[in-house]
Amino acid sequence: MVFPSASATSSSRCSGHAELDSGARLPRLFVISGPSGAGKGTLIKGLLRRCDRYVVAISATTRPRRPGEEDGREYYFLSDSEFQRRVDSGEFLEYVAYAGGRYGTLEAEVNRLLATGKGVILELEVEGAFAVRRRRPDATLVFVCPPSFEDLERRLRARATDSAGEIEVRLAIAHEQLRERDQFDIAITNDDAERATRELQEQLDALLGADSVKGSE
Repeated sequence: MVFPSASATSSSRCSGHAELDSGARLPRLFVISGPSGAGKGTLIKGLLRRCDRYVVAISATTRPRRPGEEDGREYYFLSDSEFQRRVDSGEFLEYVAYAGGRYGTLEAEVNRLLATGKGVILELEVEGAFAVRRRRPDATLVFVCPPSFEDLERRLRARATDSAGEIEVRLAIAHEQLRERDQFDIAITNDDAERATRELQEQLDALLGADSVKGSE
């Protein structure tokens, strides 16, 4: 497996924020977590559209590659034996088994992206976030939560992608995950996607040394 190259410099594009000279950037690892249905992915996508100061680390997986997928773009595709070899040698910041496959974050991938000077984002479940913190105490943990548990339940049922039983399991897990909110460095309430994305950017920009623009859209 060969990691794709990444340029150490890039033009800055950040909606509503002052440009930050690349030499002044402080590369930082951000782990964005929260219960299923809270909108983690939506906020991350919104952040990436607003600003090129951030990049999402690509995970490794043992699941089969699907038509149209490329190694190093959707995932780094590893055999079971290669994945286990990397686990044994301590190369993963975190890893999990899910739906018959294994998924994990390679520390080399994170370090490669940090070397570009950008903020590196991981989207992980709560336990994965804590695993990263144990390996990388410098990581900033961000918790995305719904405005209420009732709202989270409504979102999960509206998605219509899970059975009633699966939704109940997700809700039970979410109830426990919400108890962990105070263990995170930053908490973002996703009551409105645009507003929450803006808050996420402002919080992360501040940690990267960017100047927040007061009252910006």
